[in-house]
Amino acid sequence: MKQFKLAFLILITISPLLNAQRLLKITVNNNGKSSYLTYILRNRISYVPSKEIAELLSGGYYYNSDAAKSEIKFANYKIKFTARSQYIIITPQNNKPTIIQLPLSALLINNDVFLPLLYCTEYLGLASGHKLIFNEKAKDLIISNEPLDNESLSLFEESILDTVSKKEKIPNEINSKYDIYDIKLEEKINGTLIRLKTSRKISLPSYSINDGILYIFFSKASIAPNIINSVNKIGLINNAKLKAFSSGNFQLEFGLKEGYSSVEAFEDVENSDILITIHNKLFNTVNELEEAKAKWTFDAVVIDAGHGGKDPGAIGVTGVKEKNINLGIALKLGKLIESNMKDVKVIYTRKKDEFIELYKRGKIANENGGKLFISIHCNSTPHKPSNLRGFEVYLLRPGKTKEAIAIAEFENSVIKYEDNPDRYQKLTDENFILVSMAHSQYMRYSEKFSDILNQQWEENVDIPSLGIKQAGFYVLVGASMPSVLIESGFLSNRSDEKFLKSYNGQMKIAKAIFNALKKYRSYYNNVIQEGR
Repeated sequence: MKQFKLAFLILITISPLLNAQRLLKITVNNNGKSSYLTYILRNRISYVPSKEIAELLSGGYYYNSDAAKSEIKFANYKIKFTARSQYIIITPQNNKPTIIQLPLSALLINNDVFLPLLYCTEYLGLASGHKLIFNEKAKDLIISNEPLDNESLSLFEESILDTVSKKEKIPNEINSKYDIYDIKLEEKINGTLIRLKTSRKISLPSYSINDGILYIFFSKASIAPNIINSVNKIGLINNAKLKAFSSGNFQLEFGLKEGYSSVEAFEDVENSDILITIHNKLFNTVNELEEAKAKWTFDAVVIDAGHGGKDPGAIGVTGVKEKNINLGIALKLGKLIESNMKDVKVIYTRKKDEFIELYKRGKIANENGGKLFISIHCNSTPHKPSNLRGFEVYLLRPGKTKEAIAIAEFENSVIKYEDNPDRYQKLTDENFILVSMAHSQYMRYSEKFSDILNQQWEENVDIPSLGIKQAGFYVLVGASMPSVLIESGFLSNRSDEKFLKSYNGQMKIAKAIFNALKKYRSYYNNVIQEGR
């Protein structure tokens, strides 16, 4: 239950792609001259390109594509913004830089950093010497050369001078002598988090566990020699050692306590830190194992037909709606299970054309004791018709490719139809790592079902398989059980669309999922009974 609460409360923020959201326009009154500023709307907040802001305010503009940072330079100040970060750096002329935290992170879109304008207006205005007034509701921005009042200037100067001691410094801007300069350990509900603080983006390390020792090997990087001095016994960590090899190659060794199961490494894209998660065992005692055998016997499967009601999902080349195809496949799959697995209960998140909020889908799954959550969807491209076609099955993990992120962005955009989309607003990639940790005990089973399904698909369905992928889908976060999201094909492709909207096509897909389910159920029950 604790795992569910953690996963339910901590949700995902994913950087959008330009083609995933239409650019809109803010009306600008620039000292009496009318112009426009493009923006995108995210969670009711307007994000604007830093390049356009620089031009409007007559500032110098520089963008670093490797670091995903933009800098706007004025006569007395320069301001640096970093994509996927809540921090901005303001540097007065002939003075030290100051780091200020905004309520929301900037976004990376098409080689520019998009800023949450509402929260940047004051800093941009005071740094540029202009008076800026932005009305978020009316979408208009007033830029004036009216002199700034002395109180505002003095408060700004005070914040520039004092904030360094009050705000947390951004790791990318400090401790640049070493690539890895500090280690932080945190005990979580489902394991232990090792945060390796970095001063620049470095490659993920190789890692393994052998005889109770976690080995983490880095190449082409430098590390502070006294880094392990601050490591204490926390969570699953007993001790730490540092071994240096040839120049730029070193190994961190962490002695582990009993009760660990697996390990994963991630990059925190907000600040390039390396995050290592060590997961707890699912069962530690004989009693826990026996209770789990009874509790986790495979007796219920949840079928989630994506979209529905006022949310049509993707629209096909001929106008077919994704919500209808998803429901058709879901109902056919459910009938196959009900007819051939009498001892398995089928839970539908919807059985008709109705809108179900994303968080409620996971709630339905948990309240009904689901043992596997299958969310059924169809894919599409921004432009159609398209030659791109294929099936994909997704696991809940940070998206590794732009395509995976774009797909998750589209599927997550259903929240615009919900009464309270702000429930999904939080926040950082670290929080997504915590969600991943909460789901780690189920990941083994999610991966196994995905493998079996992908094989069944390749053998029995006419749409080609594009394989198993990962991305951050809100609908998978709330389901405290093994879970996958299926993209059955591309409605923007004529061949896929024709297959997907046909009765025979939907039956073939339902049978492939059902055959995978039968094989998976046998594997799953064996693992639970043997306590592996």
